[in-house]
Amino acid sequence: MTKPSEAGETPARSIGRPVGFELRRVSLPLVRPFRTSLGTEADRDALLVKAVTTDVAGWGECVAMAEPLYSAEYLDGCADVIRHFLVPAIAACSAASATAVAEAYRHVRGHPMAKAAVETAVLDAQLRAAGMSLATFLGGTRERVDTGVSVGIMDAVGELLDVVAGYLDDGYRRIKLKIEPGWDVEPVRAVRERFGDDLLLQVDANGAYTPADASHLARLGPFDLLMIEQPLPEDDLTGHAALAARLRTPICLDESITSARSAAVAITMGATAVVNIKPGRVGGYLEARRIHDVCAAHGVPCWIGGMLETGLGRAPNLALAALPNCTLPGDISASSRYFRRDITEPFEIDNGQMAVPVGPGIGVDPDPDALASATVSTEWIPCGSRFGTAG
Repeated sequence: MTKPSEAGETPARSIGRPVGFELRRVSLPLVRPFRTSLGTEADRDALLVKAVTTDVAGWGECVAMAEPLYSAEYLDGCADVIRHFLVPAIAACSAASATAVAEAYRHVRGHPMAKAAVETAVLDAQLRAAGMSLATFLGGTRERVDTGVSVGIMDAVGELLDVVAGYLDDGYRRIKLKIEPGWDVEPVRAVRERFGDDLLLQVDANGAYTPADASHLARLGPFDLLMIEQPLPEDDLTGHAALAARLRTPICLDESITSARSAAVAITMGATAVVNIKPGRVGGYLEARRIHDVCAAHGVPCWIGGMLETGLGRAPNLALAALPNCTLPGDISASSRYFRRDITEPFEIDNGQMAVPVGPGIGVDPDPDALASATVSTEWIPCGSRFGTAG
């Protein structure tokens, strides 16, 4: 796999101009409810973006939740930003390339999840036209990546142990436990005692603690965790730096990392020893690669997180996970972890690993029947129009 000389450079052939975008809302029931300190999800409501050019089409998935819980963005808001601001800005682009559209809507402040969905769809079309895979474009060096799984908060420790046992039987190489005050030390202790010291184990708080909880979080130290992810709120880098000095367990930042610049600041402050990269959170795969490169330059390992994506979001995450400094198993689990029926061919793990897609673009297409079954609504937005047509 080789990397182009510049991010977003169009390889091989010219790309047609953008014609319009389809916004498609889909809903897929989860295999089991997924509970974190932010709340409980029983369904994956997603916004899919299809970029249509004069030559080819490409897909992107918006990772925002239905409500503004994980971040300030939410699905209806993302659709509105795409509809009224991003697509009209793109209308002036003479060619559909990821860098061109990013420059076209640069004046729109914030909304990285909406921007990431559009950028991914355009990048998918761009690379399909060029016959190049996203992994090759980004600079991936592996054909297979190690997989981990995120385990939600349960009603009882016994239930948690049964679920973890099932995932280990499935072959996952790392277990991540969601934690919150009142559900932390004891479940971690139980998992470690049941499955032994060799288990790669980490925890994720989604910002549920405060600096006053430092002594309590230090009780996790004896369990030799890979990391504690985002223990404090996302805007408290100073608190994370102070906490890192007191904890034996390495701190990993997730929500706090919104760009390559913020990653550099957090690393320099000593606020994080590991970085979780989520392309949707940072505005797309071009910025995600920049974060990877910043981490590599500072000797900080990174890994790729997940947001309950369908196969259309899981595929490009695998491409990103193939980069050389993504040295830890990520949250790119098998389709069956979340869905009984994905909207693409299901992603499966083999001996704890998952294959990186090698086809052009993101390397997968939606299954027409599965997509139709999951679709709640569609809207077509021609470039140059501020209004879409619902379907």
